Amino acid sequence: MKEFVVALLASAAMLTIGPAKAGEIAIIVKTVNSTFWQNVQKGAEAAMKTDGGGNTLTFQGPASESAVADQVNMVENAVNRGVSGIVLAPCDPDALVPAVKKAWEARIPVVIIDSALTPGAERYQLSYLATDNRKAGELAAKALIAKTGTEGKIAVMSYVAGAGSEIGRVGGFIDYVKANSKLRIVGPFYSQSQMATALNQTTDVLASNADLKGIFGANEPTAVGMGRALKQSGRADKVVAVGFDGNQDLQEFVKDSTLAGIVVQGSFQMGEQGVATISKILRKQPFEKTIDTGTVLVTKDNIARPEAKNVLY
Repeated sequence: MKEFVVALLASAAMLTIGPAKAGEIAIIVKTVNSTFWQNVQKGAEAAMKTDGGGNTLTFQGPASESAVADQVNMVENAVNRGVSGIVLAPCDPDALVPAVKKAWEARIPVVIIDSALTPGAERYQLSYLATDNRKAGELAAKALIAKTGTEGKIAVMSYVAGAGSEIGRVGGFIDYVKANSKLRIVGPFYSQSQMATALNQTTDVLASNADLKGIFGANEPTAVGMGRALKQSGRADKVVAVGFDGNQDLQEFVKDSTLAGIVVQGSFQMGEQGVATISKILRKQPFEKTIDTGTVLVTKDNIARPEAKNVLY
């Protein structure tokens, strides 16, 4: 309750002196070249239909999640043109802090989604909406161990080292495996969120680890590359694989048993609730300082059920 009141007061204080130009809500994600972030856009657009505040929506992101400098420029440009609010999924927890601070100094409310800023920078944001990535990583580990057993060797295919979501997700996965099994971990390997890189890395891991029992792909492009490598190697029926996120490629891998399961985030909800939160802030209405947008483990058994359909994209 205290955080809720603080958030309301913070929004009122910021809006005492608003941005020079009102009307635009800027959505800035990690990359536009991913169906995960495109689903965030769909959620944001859905929220705008019920916004009723006359605001317009812009959607941007760099060509890749590793193009951190490009994303910093996008945030700074949004501040310079005086947007009404920013919904940001930071590529890097440290590099984006100065740009978010500029927004705060310009009295432009910022809602962070998906990945946290570095500890201590929370004062420059008004709300944080994300998957509990540590719990999500633990959920993936549980699913993998249930199929591989507690002994043997597994590999971890990660994406961008140091990204807020990666730290929690892969850290949660590895810590759970170490605490609850005797499985040996190969990796993590970092694909930079490039599917082709993940495919090549997984191909190499499979070739050099004939005794591999399981493998985890920690985000959408990484998991897709992992799945393709498993199929190409002919070892999809011998290595238990768990992926992350829920685009069409990953759904097909679950249906044909290439993947034992995928942990899927509420990406639509991130966009929808991110815009809804900005709208509440601009209207000086109560809003939540933190929102867990949730995860679902999707397997062949439940992929056609409502709980899976609600998060797949």
